[in-house]
Amino acid sequence: MHIQGRTGAPLTLVEYGDYADTGTGNAFGVVERLQMRFGDRLRFEFRHFPLVDAHPRAMPAALLAEAAADQDAFWGMHALLLSHQDRLEDTDLARYAERFGLPDTGGTRAHHERVERDMDSGHERGVYGSPVFFVGDRVHTGPNDFAALSDALDAWGR
Repeated sequence: MHIQGRTGAPLTLVEYGDYADTGTGNAFGVVERLQMRFGDRLRFEFRHFPLVDAHPRAMPAALLAEAAADQDAFWGMHALLLSHQDRLEDTDLARYAERFGLPDTGGTRAHHERVERDMDSGHERGVYGSPVFFVGDRVHTGPNDFAALSDALDAWGR
C-alpha cells in the first residue's frame, strides 16, 4: 500500500485499483479533488488490485509502480500510468522506467510480494473489482464520483 497524507488524519480513504481499468483512471481525478477539499484531514491509501484476467497489462504496470516506489517515485509513476492507460505495453513501460531513471520495469520477487499483499488484503475485505473504495473501514457502495465520496467522507467524519 502507498499512502498520502498524515498518519493521524481523521479521515481515511482506501482505493483498490487496477492501472488498466478505466474506472481507476477516472477515479484518479476524483481522489485529487478530494485531497484538495479535505486537505490534511484526509489520508489516502492506494492498494494494487490488478484484474489480470480482464486486463493483462495491469500486473506489469503495478510491478513498474513498485519499482518506482523503490526510488521514492511511486506517486509520480502512479500518475503517469493512470494518465496513459492506453499505453501500457512493454515498450511503453520501458520508456516510463527510463524517464524515471529506473534500472528496469520491475518484476522482482519483492515487487510481486507487495502487489500480492495488496491483493490479499483486498480479497480479505471482499474486493471483487476495481476501483473499490473504503471510507474508513467501510466499503463505499455508492458511485465513485466526487460528490458521493465527499459525502461519505463527511458522514464518516461526524
